[in-house]
Amino acid sequence: MKVLFIQTGGTIDKDYFEKVKSYAFEIHEPAVASIFSGIAVNFDYEIKSVLKKDSMDMTTQDRLFIKNACANATQDKIIITHGTDTMVDTAKVLHDVKGKTIVLTGAMYPEVMKRSDAAFNVGTAVGAINLLGEGVYIAMSGRIYPWDNVKKDLQTGKFVNIK
Repeated sequence: MKVLFIQTGGTIDKDYFEKVKSYAFEIHEPAVASIFSGIAVNFDYEIKSVLKKDSMDMTTQDRLFIKNACANATQDKIIITHGTDTMVDTAKVLHDVKGKTIVLTGAMYPEVMKRSDAAFNVGTAVGAINLLGEGVYIAMSGRIYPWDNVKKDLQTGKFVNIK
């Protein structure tokens, strides 16, 4: 199995950087590289950074760029790290990519933080992609959702079924 990890940005990839007399979270290197460092994963993978944006700043053009990266990938298993606020919007754009299993995941806290859910969510996505068929899915907080049966509950911050 070979998995393509596509970095698009979002909280999962944020890190804390010193600016001129201040500090700010900015999107940095792919969290997946850090998560997998020192772990003997039992599959081949490639990490490709296509965007480094907060998902709230993504445009239709950005989503089409992500779709193009998925459609043109040689791998048929793709995990996209993405901001949670508009993950479902991107999944909707990707839903008609044929011949691929695409799983979007992210984190509520940056991977660099001690209590981040990033590694858990990436692990959930990897486990899921082993079993899922062609299509687009969301993997968050230990659950897998078809792209068209999920939304982020803004009150709880959790993803929930809509049907």
